[in-house]
Amino acid sequence: MDILSLIGIALALFAVLVGAVLKGAGLHALLSSAAFMIVVVGTFASILIQTPARVMKHAFGILPWIFRPPVLKPEEQIQKIVEWSQSARRQGLLGLEPLLAEETDPFLRKGLQLVIDGGEPDAIRDILEVELDSREAADLRAAKVFEGMGIYAPTLGIIGAVLGLMAVMQNLADPSKLGQGIAAAFTATVYGIGLANLLFLPVANKLKTVIAAQTHVREMLLEGMISIAQGENPRAIEAKLTGYLN
Repeated sequence: MDILSLIGIALALFAVLVGAVLKGAGLHALLSSAAFMIVVVGTFASILIQTPARVMKHAFGILPWIFRPPVLKPEEQIQKIVEWSQSARRQGLLGLEPLLAEETDPFLRKGLQLVIDGGEPDAIRDILEVELDSREAADLRAAKVFEGMGIYAPTLGIIGAVLGLMAVMQNLADPSKLGQGIAAAFTATVYGIGLANLLFLPVANKLKTVIAAQTHVREMLLEGMISIAQGENPRAIEAKLTGYLN
């Protein structure tokens, strides 16, 4: 569990709600069904137009990563690679074949199969780099869904404010309604800027950080499997991969 994400969301809500009270606006000023429709529903409408269905599905599939990022355990992965290299030196590459059924990571299983098949190290690298780049690109496209929402929300907030001011202009003959109407108009701006900077953009950047960490570990695993294919000494492999932990 990523406790920082939970603390961040809680602090964001606390800052806005308490700030509204301290400024004298009150919590009721933040409640507006019109602003919700224009900003929140409008933002989702915009992102649905922009995003293919499979990317949208993937985006909400990785959204829980902000609270529960994938467990990487690079130290354990290094030990696994070292054990594989020791088995390969003792029994040959075919001695690794029984380990395929035990491996649950698709990336590692694919690399291990290529090593067992006796592929050339350069060919193995090319194949695994394509796999690595494709996964990273798919995950980044998904993260950019929330980045897009962070771009659209403030603009829709301005649209909501303008629409509210248009409604105020229609009631200029009744001064008693002007103050309340103007305040309601700017609620949409608060929704747009607040959601963008306190939710959508932070979520996108957090996901990018998680994706970068995953890619870093997979690059380490790729180097480890290439080293096994090249028949390097297990101690040398361990020393090389440990450098990725810094």
